Amino acid sequence: MKPGTFISPAWGVPVLLLWAALPLVLSQAVTDLLVFTGLYYIAGLGVGLALGQCGIVNLGQALFFGIGAYASAALSTRGVPIVVGMLAGVAIAAVIAGALGWAILRLHGYFLGLATLALGIIGHVLFFEWDWLTGGSLGIGGIPQPALFGLAIDSAEKFYYLVWLVAFAVTWMAHNLIHGQTGLLLRAGRDCGEASVSLGIRLRAMRTAVFALCAMLGSLAGSLFAHYASFVSVDSFGLTKSLIFLLVPVLGGMRSTGGMLVGALFVSFVPYFLSRLGDVHQILFGLTMTAVVVLLPNGLFGLLATGFKRRLRG
Repeated sequence: MKPGTFISPAWGVPVLLLWAALPLVLSQAVTDLLVFTGLYYIAGLGVGLALGQCGIVNLGQALFFGIGAYASAALSTRGVPIVVGMLAGVAIAAVIAGALGWAILRLHGYFLGLATLALGIIGHVLFFEWDWLTGGSLGIGGIPQPALFGLAIDSAEKFYYLVWLVAFAVTWMAHNLIHGQTGLLLRAGRDCGEASVSLGIRLRAMRTAVFALCAMLGSLAGSLFAHYASFVSVDSFGLTKSLIFLLVPVLGGMRSTGGMLVGALFVSFVPYFLSRLGDVHQILFGLTMTAVVVLLPNGLFGLLATGFKRRLRG
């Protein structure tokens, strides 16, 4: 099984049944963690596509996460249908990312990373200062919970299914992008930009489109977060959140959707289990991340895929 491929049909049914049964047998706390895993995966998938396929380091994903959350919160609390608010956030994020991406994606390496970091910082400041829209430090509460086919999504178990159905949909989209002609062209531009441009590839436009797609996924995750938490404030959209989204592909594996899923599970569950050890858990989490980055250049999913291949051969 190559990294990034879908699960074979022989494994599909058992995996699907396991996925459906998880919230029925797990505790409320673990189900809640799985919901946040799905949110981190959706937003981190955008960062991973930009990083793995284009070499774009995005340290400002929290900006687009916040745009989606505030768009949904501001509109839905004013009586606008939830779907309209989510689509509005996605559209706003796409427009902003497209306009800013066209300007900053001429940069490369550390300079591009710093530029996206600046976007995240500016966004955090604006979220705080525009209290007439975002509520500032007080935030926005009373955000309604969504409904699907007349069924209210009013519990962690129900939200688990909603979030992961969205995650499966964006995974299918990302899989087609990575393994299609567009993904091949993006990787060509990532590995040798000058040569790809000389062959007529519109590299800058493609990189901008991927950056906009990254922002759209971040906004979608932010909207889902707002409706799940029923409250948003500026504290949820700082630099720490951007770093979490970046860790998803870096730790799990940025070249495949499976790797980003593993990364999302890591950033959600490892701190949860380490927190039982007391105040030292933050140091242990940092050491664990460092070990993964140094010892596993292909991420955790690369290690799992290698072990799976060895078992098949043995």
